[in-house]
Amino acid sequence: MKGNQTWMSEFILLGLSSCWETQISLFVLFLAMYLVTVLANFLLLFLIRLDNRLNTPMYFFLSVLSFVDICYSNSTVPQMLVHFLSARKSIPFSSCVLQLHASLALGGSEFFLLGAMAYDRYVAVCHPLHYTVIMHGGLCVGLAAGCLVAGFINSLMETIITFRLPLCHNVINHFTCETLAVLRLACVDISFNMVMVAISGFLVIVLPCSLVLVSYGHIVAAILRIRSTQGRSKAFGTCASHLTVVCMCFGATIFTYLGPRSAFSVEEEKMVALFYAVVAPMLNPLIYSLRNKDVIAAFWKVLEKFRDKEQRL
Repeated sequence: MKGNQTWMSEFILLGLSSCWETQISLFVLFLAMYLVTVLANFLLLFLIRLDNRLNTPMYFFLSVLSFVDICYSNSTVPQMLVHFLSARKSIPFSSCVLQLHASLALGGSEFFLLGAMAYDRYVAVCHPLHYTVIMHGGLCVGLAAGCLVAGFINSLMETIITFRLPLCHNVINHFTCETLAVLRLACVDISFNMVMVAISGFLVIVLPCSLVLVSYGHIVAAILRIRSTQGRSKAFGTCASHLTVVCMCFGATIFTYLGPRSAFSVEEEKMVALFYAVVAPMLNPLIYSLRNKDVIAAFWKVLEKFRDKEQRL
């Protein structure tokens, strides 16, 4: 065997199931979820772009989150759908490297964005009179850009150290090129890589999660100081959607990448990866839309405009 892995031209992905009937059922299910993901996120981007009432820092971050979710889903799901209908589930070496890099970069960027959005909610609730001054356009763009850059730098580092390892075989027990699944192919000790995965997890997961906890600690304290029930309800309503998404996104990742390795099976890792690739990008825009009166109002406003145009024609 050669001293490095560059001789491999492709990898074989075992996927989620070897049963043909199950694969067809999964194809139909995930195709429907993928279409909902793309349409819902594009619709949210469209509404934020058209309605002036949504030109606020909160919706700016939400539009960036929707863009990241679209890209994240596209980095994995189309290939997975093709493989459901393929007898041989292969992926070229270069595509595997790109897929791992993209999924890690976009996933990391999303966690950093959730942290930035928590800070935005903290300023909105705790410093409402200075909100527009603090959360000015330059700061919002800088925070969003910083989240994306941090995600891509972390991903580049992790991708390089993963694919520098000599690999014994090219069969990946996963439906995508995922870090832990690729590391299992290594012919050498991966202790250093696991330490780097833990460090990466701390930077990408624990730090944003800590920012979220600190922000919401101040938010809860501020809400409890509000005397009127209506005022408390309104203040909490501005944070409810974001808090729901935060709990959903951070929870499974902490158990996967920061929990003990023996406590998590390969199949459970697949389910968690499936959640972030398919379920979370679909639920995020739905949670923010269905729980948000401004977004619903913007949606009906756009529908009324289209109806007026049709009547004129």
